[in-house]
Amino acid sequence: MLSERILLAYDGSEQAHRALEFAVELARLGGARLGVVSVVPVHAGRMALDPWDDASVHTSELREARDLITAEGIAPTLHEPFGDIAEAIVRTAQDGGYDHIVMGSRHLNLFDRLLRGSVSEAVVTETSAMVTIVH
Repeated sequence: MLSERILLAYDGSEQAHRALEFAVELARLGGARLGVVSVVPVHAGRMALDPWDDASVHTSELREARDLITAEGIAPTLHEPFGDIAEAIVRTAQDGGYDHIVMGSRHLNLFDRLLRGSVSEAVVTETSAMVTIVH
């Protein structure tokens, strides 16, 4: 089954670069449309939205991904939501009609998974889209 709309979760990391390469090749082979999401995470604070990660960082990551993908002849759609990272990826995929999510793995150990949680694990369990985790 070929994907029609692929959403790449991108954070500029080495794993995200490998996921980008995979998503570009997958989109090219299947003629799929490609979107890129970089989530500005938030935590509970005094304001309704209290970003603890500078939005300009995510804007820069999206520009980097756009430039790399455009160089491969594909025009991506960019998404920069705020919120819980996994929830925002799933929501973006659902709202955008994406049928496939591609993301990198941070290779967390058991302690880190318990302490910080696994974004890829949360996405896999919460979405109805196909998910590819690139190592």
